[in-house]
Amino acid sequence: MAETAEDGADELALRRDEVAGKLARLRELMWRRGVDALHLATIANTAWLTAGAATYVDESVDTAACALLVTPDEAVVLTDPIEEPRLRAEERLDARGFGFVVEPWYARGQALRQRIAARRLGADTPLATMQSRSCVDLNADLVAMRSLLTAGEQRRLRAGATFAAAAMWEAIHALAPGMTELDAAAALAAASRRRGGAATVTLVGSDDRIARFRHPLPTAKVIERQAMLVLCLRFQGLVSALTRTVYFGEAPESLRNLVAAVARVDAEVIATTRPGRTLGEMYDLLRAAYAREGAPDAIEQHHQGGTIAYLGRETLARPGSLARIEVGQAFAWNPSLRGAKSEDTILLTADGPEILTVMEGWPTLAIESDAGVVARPAILEVR
Repeated sequence: MAETAEDGADELALRRDEVAGKLARLRELMWRRGVDALHLATIANTAWLTAGAATYVDESVDTAACALLVTPDEAVVLTDPIEEPRLRAEERLDARGFGFVVEPWYARGQALRQRIAARRLGADTPLATMQSRSCVDLNADLVAMRSLLTAGEQRRLRAGATFAAAAMWEAIHALAPGMTELDAAAALAAASRRRGGAATVTLVGSDDRIARFRHPLPTAKVIERQAMLVLCLRFQGLVSALTRTVYFGEAPESLRNLVAAVARVDAEVIATTRPGRTLGEMYDLLRAAYAREGAPDAIEQHHQGGTIAYLGRETLARPGSLARIEVGQAFAWNPSLRGAKSEDTILLTADGPEILTVMEGWPTLAIESDAGVVARPAILEVR
């Protein structure tokens, strides 16, 4: 169904209200930290504050194509004539509550220096530190803020997770023995773009490469029997992550057992993702779960995931971490053993954890937990 003008106006009003709420939170943070102005320059933070605007051009870097400056009295986009037309016409940043300061592309930074003169600056990148003698790094505060999702962000994350699952389904069902890992990665990237998202991570391992490498970048290797595909898809700033495995033929019992062991670890960590726990406690829980599976060293061989929002992982579960879990946060846990990994994007709601990257029709394993049955992805066997 096509979007009507009224639908567009309603959505714009929601985004404007979201921006206003975030600006109020930022100004309270600025007051607490004793800063007079806040400079944001990363893709993650500018997308967060603008309620999901595409503030990037070069997706290979962390720095946005524009910057945002927040003071107690205004919020402005610092940009050049290259980016201004799109940011106004398509991203509607003026209608979302931002003013514009436009400089020639070769003179970017002069307006920032003028506006922060004699002010104590907060920033998310070292770039702004060079502009001010008195600069406070607020990145940790910003990570915590953008990891707690508003109602609008939760709605957009659900949409992006649905697209990520659909892109994964499309890519895997287009595979056949004889295709290369690069073919699989191209299918993932194309399926993501067709749905309005961007694949920020595409990993493809096939056959023996799955067990050899935890982060198998796609190669020209031909897929013979088995492939594992990993996707992080960014949609309107927010990232969803998932992993799936396909086997052409009947999977050997040893592989099924390995996948089941990882699924049990994943089910336990999902079921116990509850408000009030710390990420350090989740790490300890994962370590104990691996030990029960007879693989106590697995916790050392790969990170286990953590919160997800405007980055593929915002905060990892580390030993001793005191970062607290809250309702409204999203998580992507990724327990793994050599040769198998389990990963989905979940949202912690008032009713408990909800898996967002569900793929209807994909085979699952029903894992019993203290919170009930948790469905985890099994191997898709194509015979």
